[in-house]
Amino acid sequence: MNLRELSSGLKAAYRGSDVRRRVEHFDGWMDRAQAEDAGPAGYDHAETVSEYYNLCNELMVFGWSDSLHFAPLSPRESLEDSQARHQRLMIAKLELQEGMTVVDVGCGIGGPMRRVAREAGVRVVGINNSEVQLGKARSLTAEAGLDHMVNLLACSFMDMGVFPDGTFDRGYAIESTCHAPDKAAAFAEVYRVLKPGALFWGQEMCMTDRFDPDDSRHRAIKRELMHGIALNDIATMGEVNQALELAGFQIIEGMDRAVVEDGPATPWYHPMEARGKMLSSPLRRIPLGRKAYIGMARLAEVFRLFPRGSADVMRLVDRTATAYVAGGRAGLFTPLYCFLARKPL
Repeated sequence: MNLRELSSGLKAAYRGSDVRRRVEHFDGWMDRAQAEDAGPAGYDHAETVSEYYNLCNELMVFGWSDSLHFAPLSPRESLEDSQARHQRLMIAKLELQEGMTVVDVGCGIGGPMRRVAREAGVRVVGINNSEVQLGKARSLTAEAGLDHMVNLLACSFMDMGVFPDGTFDRGYAIESTCHAPDKAAAFAEVYRVLKPGALFWGQEMCMTDRFDPDDSRHRAIKRELMHGIALNDIATMGEVNQALELAGFQIIEGMDRAVVEDGPATPWYHPMEARGKMLSSPLRRIPLGRKAYIGMARLAEVFRLFPRGSADVMRLVDRTATAYVAGGRAGLFTPLYCFLARKPL
């Protein structure tokens, strides 16, 4: 994506709304969530998550890729190559076969979904709560000529009532169910729509065993991560497993794929940290580059090339990237807890 495409994408995503006010409102979501009046008639975390992606999606694609997820990195690869390798690992683990129907739980703009459909020859149904992301996913899927293999629906993974029990042969959730207000309930809904014997792959954002809830610095890092990624909480890997088992899944394997025992590796957060850590890492991903783009956006707003408030969203994305790096450096946080589970026959 170039700057011209970013400009048109931001204008389409924001559609004349008061972006600065939206960012201010988003920044206060944790206070609203903790307020005494939070409840069924008050705070709704699903709305916060949807607004996060509606605000940040275009900038996330510009700064990262059309696969909005982390991957185990190699110093010999670009980020995009590492993501492709990780997606192919998922395809292999799911044992996908032509003719299957697969659900992508929280499909984003469909980067992994398009690879799954194209390389595995399966039909994929992607669900998402963000209309901005769904619109982007539809246009990119059409450009890729995969409309006949992909169906996209506005739907919450907490309530997939549009699908009967036992609809799908396989399922996967990449950095999506970490947003669930009730992880066990989210997994139970995935369990319901899968056929008996179906495999389910997930990639979760988790706190590691190094996290100490009594350490004020650790708590501050966790809070910054929760704020920036719109996470109601951040589970441990053990809590993810407990939620899977409570939903009825049998866990086949679960591991933090950010931890590499053999061979050279690049920490998952390095593309947001410094130049030279990976092949072809663009300036816009690193701290100095992100700051420069914020200044550029301020100027672009003056000349109406970017919607007013775009720089505020860039600042929000920069703050989140800083939180990712802090959590990664401290070893407190991983976005790469990957599991494979099965719905029993």
